[in-house]
Amino acid sequence: MRAPLHARTHDGPDAAPDDLPRDRCMRCRRPLAVCWCDALAPVDNLTRVVFLQHPRESKVPVSTCRMAHLSLRNSEMHVAWSPDEVPGLAEQLSGPDTYILFPSADATEVSAVMRPPSTLVVVDGTWVNARKFVQRSPLLRGLPGLICRPDFTSRYRIRREPADHCLSTIEATAHALEQIERAPGRYTQILQAFDRMVDVQLDYVGRGEGAMRHGVAKPRPAPPDPLVPLRAAQGRLVLLYVETDADMPARITAVRPATGERFTAALTPRAPISAPTRQGSEPAEPPRTPDQLAWRDYLGDDAVLGVWGYHALNLLRSEPGWMLAPAFDLRALRRQARGHAGRFPDGPGRAEHRLDALVEVLAELCPTF
Repeated sequence: MRAPLHARTHDGPDAAPDDLPRDRCMRCRRPLAVCWCDALAPVDNLTRVVFLQHPRESKVPVSTCRMAHLSLRNSEMHVAWSPDEVPGLAEQLSGPDTYILFPSADATEVSAVMRPPSTLVVVDGTWVNARKFVQRSPLLRGLPGLICRPDFTSRYRIRREPADHCLSTIEATAHALEQIERAPGRYTQILQAFDRMVDVQLDYVGRGEGAMRHGVAKPRPAPPDPLVPLRAAQGRLVLLYVETDADMPARITAVRPATGERFTAALTPRAPISAPTRQGSEPAEPPRTPDQLAWRDYLGDDAVLGVWGYHALNLLRSEPGWMLAPAFDLRALRRQARGHAGRFPDGPGRAEHRLDALVEVLAELCPTF
């Protein structure tokens, strides 16, 4: 057997006050308050059972694999990612009449087995993990399969099964052994510990003290306020709008909300720069126009722009010489803060009106401006 696992759990009655570790039973690995060892009723089974548990299942407090192993005197249990890597296991399973309890396509009904197997391999894990566990193991794929189709419903009321005919590991093992050995009721008594565990868990749930399999849900942290950076930019923010008209040059309009100071200029295309006269030399930086110099002075060294979308910035980038600054997209911020961006005034010849609309959007998002 593999070394015992001592993973701390927080499921239902396993949870300790103030998240302090609790004393555990070294046999069943459960907290002493919910230990089910006194309900064990071990049986001398004729068919040797080898339990192979997926490591993820070993961390589930309500798993029944260890319970089944402790209930069968002729059994062993291994916890491993790959059974092929368990020392000595391949030799043990190479004997005659070794079967695996797994619903493969060519599996035989347990009730139809003519002679009891000498060894029965039982895989413990979720259906997805168990399927991968078997498919990736040449050792297990080479074993003939048995399938269990019970005529009763699982008593595993604290854990949802994929279908009504699915059973817990201990239930499936008990049912399979009774069918294989033609011994009805022989292994019913090993379910006493199983019933005890289910009753304790349901009693805990009924008292409203929690029942989350994966631990106590922690409240999700509130999402960060998208407007914090915008509020921090008070005094440096410049709202920018660029109006385009097919019959007139584009017009830049801007306002600094902190002071009310405005800026207006025409975004006139500049003449192309002549090619350099000396081969390999870089073209000379064109001198800025008076409007571009005034724009640079208006922005200053630490300005932050506020725009509605990025159309205005793209227009400035299209003409060399216009100074740019980091920008906030007020449309995106409004969508994040209010759930919708809303409409923005449109139409030619209304640059000042749309700039005033940007001021109103800013006042809506940040009333302290």
